[in-house]
This record gives sequence, structure tokens and C-alpha cells, in this order.
Amino acid sequence: MYIKYFKKQFCTFAAIQNRFMILFHIQKPNVKISNRRAIKKWIAQVLTEKRKSVGDINIIICDSEYILQLNKQYLNHNYYTDVLTFPYTQPTEKWVCGDLFIDIETVERNATLYRQTKSQELLRVIIHGILHLLGMDDKTKEERLLMRNEEDKALQKINVKVI
Repeated sequence: MYIKYFKKQFCTFAAIQNRFMILFHIQKPNVKISNRRAIKKWIAQVLTEKRKSVGDINIIICDSEYILQLNKQYLNHNYYTDVLTFPYTQPTEKWVCGDLFIDIETVERNATLYRQTKSQELLRVIIHGILHLLGMDDKTKEERLLMRNEEDKALQKINVKVI
């Protein structure tokens, strides 16, 4: 709880200073993410269309074991996933702040499984996490369909190779 409180307070302080950022953090040493500026601009565009503003958003690229550890520790889930989202602002707030932990190994496996490029799958997972920060959920069939439609709309706005 302290971390969430601190992040929210920092986000509010940063809003006053107007110094928000989207940052990439790479936990896996052999992973390189290209076109980061284009991705950041795209995220900002999606948020603006939702009448939101970019807050502090961290995109952490990690491996499957780290995601599993986080999933167990914070959500009591004992399984791998492609993205974990930790929001630090409420969906009703103007600014969007939070952390996206992305399992690059699962993204790569899913790209093959769903016949997508690795870049396209990574972009889908990034925007999926951003939509979670906006308050969207994907627990029910209807929510998953709405989430997928929003992902598809967002993905039409970007065409870059990222990995």
C-alpha cells in the first residue's frame, strides 16, 4: 500500500510540475526495444482520445520467471501471463500513472501462436496494459470483446517495428 500511495503522491506532484514520462525498463539484457518515441507518442494519442493525460507510466520488459513471481506475490495467481498492470491512479482521474510488467518470452510465444509478428504482439500487449490503466477489464466474455476492439482500434494508429 505504501508504494501505491507514494506513486499516487508523486504522480500528483509531477502533475503540478508537468513532467510526466513514459519510461521503458529492460530486465532482460538481450532485449532491445526500437522506436520508443513512436510508441510513447502512440500511447499519448490513445490516452488523449480517451480524454486522459500521460502520467508516469513505466513499461518494464521482463522474463517469464519474474512475471510469475510478481503474479504470485501481488495477485496470488500461480501462472504466467503476458502483462501485469499496476495502476497508481483511479480511472476517474485526468492523469494515467502505473506500471506495466511485460513478459517478453510469453509475448514471443503468443506471437507464434496467434500468427503475429513479435512487434505486433508486443504493441498489442502494451496497449492492453494501457487499457487496464484506464479501468478496462477483461474478466468476462463481453469485457474481453470490448478490450479486443479497443486494442484493434489503437493498433490501427501505429505501424512500427519494435523488436
